[in-house]
Amino acid sequence: MGKYVQAQRKGKSPIFKAHTRTRKGAVKLRAIDYAERRGYVRGVVKEILHDPGRGAPVAKIQFLNAYRFKRDTELMVATEGMYTGQFVYCGKKATLTIGNVLPLKQVPEGTVVCNVEAKVGDRGAFARGSGCFAVVISHDEDKGTTRLRLPSGGKKTVPSGVRAQIGVVAGGGRTDKPMLKAGRAYHKYAVKRNCWPKIRGVAKNPVEHPFGGGNHQHIGRPSTVSKEAPAGRKVGLIGARRTGRLRGVKKLGQDKD
Repeated sequence: MGKYVQAQRKGKSPIFKAHTRTRKGAVKLRAIDYAERRGYVRGVVKEILHDPGRGAPVAKIQFLNAYRFKRDTELMVATEGMYTGQFVYCGKKATLTIGNVLPLKQVPEGTVVCNVEAKVGDRGAFARGSGCFAVVISHDEDKGTTRLRLPSGGKKTVPSGVRAQIGVVAGGGRTDKPMLKAGRAYHKYAVKRNCWPKIRGVAKNPVEHPFGGGNHQHIGRPSTVSKEAPAGRKVGLIGARRTGRLRGVKKLGQDKD
């Protein structure tokens, strides 16, 4: 009997947990309230922080609490052009300025937005990575929906009431600079989780991987595998509908309209 393959250990073992001790916290929009639904609230950018394990900087924004005598601090996505001391406005009546948070129905078509909610009040789901942005393509007033182009190039329809930040996420162009040496990759992934270096299956021994062993590095069996395969066999192209290079123009099911 062979060993458990690494993919099986990743589900259970604490070795592969995310390294969260030094992280600054969850990056979200404000919890939606009466002020945001009807008017706007003003916050001030206190500082722009580096969050270990995240490519994009985060902004610490302070708001006055509407119900208690205190201030609320939120961690939000830093947009390109944001600076400390900047006023950020959140709500239906906020202006269309970089860093502000507005419902999509208040945003004209063609606007570049980021940190977009998927459902009203979920506090941010799409276009949150460094340099990412979504573009508002069109509004359907009858259905109350808005169509977005996501960073992947796919198109998505979301309710028009969801909120988004105006602008592009800061930290863009991060991947343009090459790593150059293994030490940089080591430190990049050390603050994320134990997922580097990745050893190919064919480079392993037969006990460690279904593709391991043999006198030359070859798979020796089909690389496609059933979705119903048992856990230790489920490596390679799982439940593949097609294999090989993608050739020609990519036809997205969402592009038809």
